[in-house]
Amino acid sequence: MRRIVLKVGSHVLSEEGSIALDRLRALVDLIAELQNAGRQVILVSSGAVAAGYTQLPLDRSGVAEKQALAAIGQPYLLKIYQTKFAHYGILSAQLLLSADDFDSRKRTAHARNAVEKLLEHRVVPIVNENDVVATEELVFGDNDRLSAHVAHYFAADILVILSDIDGLYDRDPHRHRGATLRKVVTRLDSEELEAESTPHNRFATGGIVTKLQAADFLMKRGGRMFLASGFDLSDVRAFLLEGEHRGGTLFVNET
Repeated sequence: MRRIVLKVGSHVLSEEGSIALDRLRALVDLIAELQNAGRQVILVSSGAVAAGYTQLPLDRSGVAEKQALAAIGQPYLLKIYQTKFAHYGILSAQLLLSADDFDSRKRTAHARNAVEKLLEHRVVPIVNENDVVATEELVFGDNDRLSAHVAHYFAADILVILSDIDGLYDRDPHRHRGATLRKVVTRLDSEELEAESTPHNRFATGGIVTKLQAADFLMKRGGRMFLASGFDLSDVRAFLLEGEHRGGTLFVNET
């Protein structure tokens, strides 16, 4: 797994209306470890709306307000990342993409060329949806499906989604105490992919369904996805750096 796409959700990066700096710092620490181990990392980061809210607490019920918060929060969030990465002497760069960019071969190629050059120089590309114009993402996607496209079109070996859930369970663990973690998933059915999205945070717009859709997108194209907790990075660290599958769910099509 030489090239890794890490996607981190809004719930992981925000807490009670503020940026969760401890979790963001732990994420940067992990990326620095991965770089030191010879891995290339592309970071897909949510959290722009939450970051904007810390600067201007607008009502988040309307799309226009969310777009304004994203416009404020995106450079602020990037500044925080740049400051944390600087402790390791790592540069980071911002890429704002939309679904249209992946619908155009020419634009996809331009973005891929830029990413290749950044990775060649050990720069961490930080990708986010272009929230100011991508209204559908603000309502539904929360970067899960974007991260799957990034992993596929930028030739990553695996997509890792760090979330408020630590894997896929056979039942809803919030409702069923005896729910069991599914450590490896090789197939997803239509009911799982079409269920209602259930985000658990006021800044989050996705849920388990968008993560399963991201996994399905990659599995159908021969890719892999790993879903793990973004609150405790021990499972993802063990999986990526030690080759041990302790917790989390690996999505892979074995056929």
